[in-house]
Amino acid sequence: MTPMIWQRATLTALAVATLTLGLGACAPLVVGGVATGVIVAADRRTSGAQLEDEGIELRAANRLREALGDRGNVNVTSYNRQVLLTGEVPTEDDRLKAEQILSKVDNVRSVLNELAVMPATSLSQRSSDALVTGRVKASVVDAQDLSTHAFKVLTERGTVYLMGRVTEREAKRVTDIARTVQGSKRVVRAFEIISEEELARLTPKPAATPPAAKPAGD
Repeated sequence: MTPMIWQRATLTALAVATLTLGLGACAPLVVGGVATGVIVAADRRTSGAQLEDEGIELRAANRLREALGDRGNVNVTSYNRQVLLTGEVPTEDDRLKAEQILSKVDNVRSVLNELAVMPATSLSQRSSDALVTGRVKASVVDAQDLSTHAFKVLTERGTVYLMGRVTEREAKRVTDIARTVQGSKRVVRAFEIISEEELARLTPKPAATPPAAKPAGD
C-alpha cells in the first residue's frame, strides 16, 4: 500500500471513529468496504471475489508506484473486479497511463478512471473528504432499510463514489442519501445492479430459534 493510500485509509478510519461516538449502540459502520464486526460472509461478493479485490488493489498499487513514483495521488478501489481510479495526477499522459496499467492487472473486469489532472489535494481537503465519507456511512446506518455492508463509499474533493452489488431500489435510496449529506458536491455511482430475486438469494436467512427445553418431569 502506498503512503498516500495508507494516509487516506487512516483519515477515513479516524473520521468514521469520530462519528461512531455519536451513534451509541447503532449497527456497525462500514470501514474500507467491510463493516466492523460483521463477518465476511455478510458481503454480497463471494469470498473468492473479496480476495481477488484485495489482490487487485495491492498489485495495482505496486505497479502504479513503479510507473508514477511520487507523481500525484492515485487511489485504487476494487469491488467485484470493477476498479475505480480516483485522485490527482500532474498530466493527462499520467492519467491515461494509470488506466492502461490497471486494465492489464490480472482479474480486472473494468476500469472507471476518475483521476483529475491537477495538483494533489491538501491534507485538510482529504480530512474533509474522510468526514463526508463517514457522514454518508452514518446516514446509511440511520436509514435502517439499507444494508451497510452492501456498499463501498469513498470521497474525493467532495465527490462521493458509491460501489456495490445492489438493486435499483437500493441504488436510488443510497444516492438520494449521499446527495443530501453535508459536504457532498456530486455523486458518482459505480454499482453492479442485481434483481430483487437475486438479493433475496444473497440475503442470509435468520437462524432458526431452537425449541424451548421442557421442564424436568414432564
